Amino acid sequence: MDPDAVAKAFVEHYYRTFDSNRQALGGLYQDGSMLTFEGDNIQGAAAIVAKLSSLPFQQCAHAISTVDCQPSGPPGGVLVFVSGSLQVGGEQHPLKFSQMFHLIPTSQGSFYVLNDIFRLNYA
Repeated sequence: MDPDAVAKAFVEHYYRTFDSNRQALGGLYQDGSMLTFEGDNIQGAAAIVAKLSSLPFQQCAHAISTVDCQPSGPPGGVLVFVSGSLQVGGEQHPLKFSQMFHLIPTSQGSFYVLNDIFRLNYA
């Protein structure tokens, strides 16, 4: 397993799905998954999707600037750190953001998100 390849494929899939159909992100999380979104902790796939779907915008587009990753425990896990900008429909200026994912391998050969931390970067 190449952590860089896993991170690149995951990031492309996650943000493409987020930008087109946030409801479809549920399959990336499990009941034990946790999202920290701007300091609020949300646990479980259903609650995470509810949070992401309730964000106060319908259209958005992510532009990824950097993707860094490291192998992590348990064996096969990958930490992924993303930075970029988020263009929200109707807004003139993009918002800078950082996001961290802890990906855990499944017995089916894919990955799920155990931990997800999102933060807007205000300068």
